[in-house]
Amino acid sequence: MRGIIIALAAGLVLAATTAEGQEMDATQRPDARPQAALETATLGGGCFWCLEAVYEELTGVRTVISGYAGGDDPDPSYEEVCSGRSGHAEVVQVVFDPREIAYEEILAVFFSIHDPTTRDQQGADIGSQYRSVVFYHDERQKQAAEAMIRELDARGIWDDPIVTQVVADPGFHPAERYHQDYYRRNPAQGYCQAVISPKLSKFRKEFAERLKR
Repeated sequence: MRGIIIALAAGLVLAATTAEGQEMDATQRPDARPQAALETATLGGGCFWCLEAVYEELTGVRTVISGYAGGDDPDPSYEEVCSGRSGHAEVVQVVFDPREIAYEEILAVFFSIHDPTTRDQQGADIGSQYRSVVFYHDERQKQAAEAMIRELDARGIWDDPIVTQVVADPGFHPAERYHQDYYRRNPAQGYCQAVISPKLSKFRKEFAERLKR
């Protein structure tokens, strides 16, 4: 599955790059373009501790912050989000350098490390706060996410259709300080051992060439 997703991501990157190049003035050399700024991806796929632990090890990623997005509460707490009544999802905000890793590759990792076919659930974590969701920051991110979902569904990667939401970024709320770098600081904690460690080990094996050195 991972190989198919990576190949799909590479194809989407090539298509996006080609389209962008066609829009450039014929006299503008690629090497004369402004230096790329850092970009942001906001993703929810179950407990944010899991996603944070994975993306912190991915090359090109500068920062990863656990937090909440998608609800109406302007100042959500972990307890409120866990109740399922806040409307927020647990998410990570990933800041990355597009010169080192494309947004499509960020998505490829995302779809490889959680089950995007289970609505409001990841394993034993159940509730709308654990929904699979991509909060896009611009039209290109929206198109990339929708294209990847269409292709993954068409290829029948999973038995059930993908239910990942693709929604405009509504604003991000950082989680409490004790949630940040949670796995790194608490590797022996029960949830970390039972859930995060196996997922992280699988990620390290499947994306070994994309890990930070």
